[in-house]
Amino acid sequence: MATMRLNNTQFNFKPKMLVATLGLVLFIWISFWADLRFGLKMRNLGILPRTAEGLLGVVFTPLVHKDLGHLANNSISLLALLFMLFYFYERISWKVLFWGVLLSGLATWAIGRPAYHIGASGVVYVLVSFLFFKGIFSKYYRLIALSLVVVFLYGGLLWYVFPIDPKISWEGHLSGFFVGFALAGLVKSKVPRDKKYAWEDENYNEEDDPFLQQFDEDGNFIEKLPEEQEPLDTPQLGVTINYTYKKTTESKDPS
Repeated sequence: MATMRLNNTQFNFKPKMLVATLGLVLFIWISFWADLRFGLKMRNLGILPRTAEGLLGVVFTPLVHKDLGHLANNSISLLALLFMLFYFYERISWKVLFWGVLLSGLATWAIGRPAYHIGASGVVYVLVSFLFFKGIFSKYYRLIALSLVVVFLYGGLLWYVFPIDPKISWEGHLSGFFVGFALAGLVKSKVPRDKKYAWEDENYNEEDDPFLQQFDEDGNFIEKLPEEQEPLDTPQLGVTINYTYKKTTESKDPS
C-alpha cells in the first residue's frame, strides 16, 4: 500500500533569521555612526577599480555610505531582501551572501570607472537577482510567487544597471545583478515540497486502500458484521484421566 510522505524541508520561521537580518543592517548603521563620530574616513575603503588599495573595498564597501539618505534607502531594501533570503533559502543563505559580496565587489573592481564605488547597493542587486531567478529555476509555486513579489517591489531597479546617471555606480549594480543570476544557477538547494498523499503516488492501488474497501462500487458504505469466533481448542496438558465403573448387583425382591 502507498503511504503518505512529508518533506521535512518546509518553510519554518526561526528567530535567528530575524536576528541575522537585523544584526547585519545594524552593523552597517554602527559603521556609519563610527565614521561620523570618530572621523574614520571610511570612504577610502570603497572600491577603487584596478588598484591594489581598491581591493579592500571588495569587502568593506557595503559598510560605506555617502550620507544618511543613501544609507536609509539601502537599509530598507536589505531588511526585506535579507529576511527573504534567510527564510526561503536558510541552508544556503550565508553561502550566497558571502560569495555575492565577494564576487560582485571583484566584478566592480574589474569594470568600474576610476572613482570610489561605495554603498551596499551592489549587495541589494545580488539579492534581488538571486531571489528572482532562483524562484524561477526551482519551478516550485511558492518560490515562483516570491519571484513575482520581488519583481513587483524591485523591478524598477533594473534601469540602474545602465549608465543613466553618472553619480550612480551602475557598474556595481550590473555586477551584482549578474552575480545573483550566476549564484541562482550554481548554488544548489533542496526545494521544499508539500506533503504527498497516498492517492498521489504513481504506485497507488485503490483495491489496497483500507478506507475505500468500506464502500461498494456504487459508493455506499458497507456495514461489516463482526466475524464469528472459532471455538478455542482445549490445550493438551499431557494428563491422562481414567474413569472406573463399578457394576452394582441387583437386590432380590423378597417373596
